[in-house]
Amino acid sequence: MDPFSLTYWKSGFRIMLTASLCIVLQSNLIGQGSLGPDSIATQHPLRKPVLIGSGIFTGVGSYAGLYMAWYNDFNTGKFHTFNDNGEWLQMDKVGHTMTAYHLGMISCDALRWAGTDKRTSRWVGGLTGLFYQTGIEVMDGFSRGWGFSWGDAGSNVLGSAIFISQDLAWGEQRIKLKFSSTPSNYAQYRPDLLGDSFSSKLLKDYNGQSYWASLNLKSFMHKANAFPGWVNIAFGYSGEGMIGGHDNPAEIVALHPDVNFDRRRQYLLSLDIDLTRIPVKSKFLKTVFGVIGFIKIPSPTLEVDDNGQFTFHPFYF
Repeated sequence: MDPFSLTYWKSGFRIMLTASLCIVLQSNLIGQGSLGPDSIATQHPLRKPVLIGSGIFTGVGSYAGLYMAWYNDFNTGKFHTFNDNGEWLQMDKVGHTMTAYHLGMISCDALRWAGTDKRTSRWVGGLTGLFYQTGIEVMDGFSRGWGFSWGDAGSNVLGSAIFISQDLAWGEQRIKLKFSSTPSNYAQYRPDLLGDSFSSKLLKDYNGQSYWASLNLKSFMHKANAFPGWVNIAFGYSGEGMIGGHDNPAEIVALHPDVNFDRRRQYLLSLDIDLTRIPVKSKFLKTVFGVIGFIKIPSPTLEVDDNGQFTFHPFYF
């Protein structure tokens, strides 16, 4: 197994873990209603031990699975650091930030569902993503082909800070981090690295991924304002032209002179929908909206790259 290619599997793992936890926890959180922590703890005394037990099982089990699948054959026995800050136009760093943010938000909601007070839920839950991903960074630090990345660690801190600071300031998440992805044309030139199927391209091809900060407009307005509460404006970031970490392999570029392998950042402005703010009575729909809430809704989008070129996309995902 090539240790270099495992960077992509870790990126995919973070996305799948976030989605899986959204599905499992959101299906349980619906129906909590307006009960306070004391009432929840009294009426549902098993929630907290079940949550703690499942959290330990998930954490230990996922670490064990990661070690056996990825790290076991690359253990150096000596902790070391690794500077990967210049790779992939920092797309992987933004991914770390989003994962820490969502793991914090999900964990906080789960603790409140179990009857934990707001302050404890905010700090313990909000720091869960940071602690969990730091464990993975430590395993990287003992592994040949990687190392402990201070850039990754800093991105994890940022993701937790974005969640905690909003919960402290507003008691809600007015700016949510979101994700979208669609296969790009670049994966075909390095399918071993960027994916050779729809699902693998979706997770491994940084060229097709976009990360968003989706701001809810109504939450910054007066409550009496009639503006729809589910309309957001989203600011996005993506990268394109990448078939290698720091640089594109010259031999591949030379074989395809008609392809634009110019590595460039792209900055995006788009509309979005906060599905969790749509007023619906159906518990099923609330669950569905909660599960897919971390996905950016396809919308008309204005793009500008770091070469100053503007592009309008009638439909961007």
